[in-house]
Amino acid sequence: MTTQTSTNPAVAFIREGAQLGHWYLDGTMADVTSEQAHYAPPGRANPIGATFAHLVCSEDLIVNGMLRQQAPLSASSHAKTTGLSEPMPMPGSPDWAEAYGAWARRVQVDLAALKNYADAVYAATDAYLASLSDTDLDRELDLTAVGFVKQEPHRNGDRGDQRIEGHPGREGVPLLS
Repeated sequence: MTTQTSTNPAVAFIREGAQLGHWYLDGTMADVTSEQAHYAPPGRANPIGATFAHLVCSEDLIVNGMLRQQAPLSASSHAKTTGLSEPMPMPGSPDWAEAYGAWARRVQVDLAALKNYADAVYAATDAYLASLSDTDLDRELDLTAVGFVKQEPHRNGDRGDQRIEGHPGREGVPLLS
């Protein structure tokens, strides 16, 4: 793992976290065989190949699509080389959980191609993070399209009590306990 640094400590921290995550993910997937990648465990667990694909595709969609506001690599330079037999369902759709579960059980993963796509996504993420300024870090994001609702802090006694709200109709996740 190569650790990159930036003159901005916040950016350096975020970059190093992303690089560490990529290092762990690559280490996890390094010796996975095609048979192991497609094994569907009993219950609700997904095959590891689909889970790896989910992580890489999500990073591509978030970094390149949402943050950079460009076409994700899966729709541009790697449109035909993601290593997936079909695209992952788009998060935020009303039937996403059902569609994703079915996709995860049927998608065929070419591990070598998916790892090449992952490397390109990691490089794009690092380049984007390296370009960030303090102004970029202060920018608010509208995440309502993926099910998050902006909430003002709720004051509870002598401390602020904030929650990240999930999908409508579900209780949010407390940030402070």
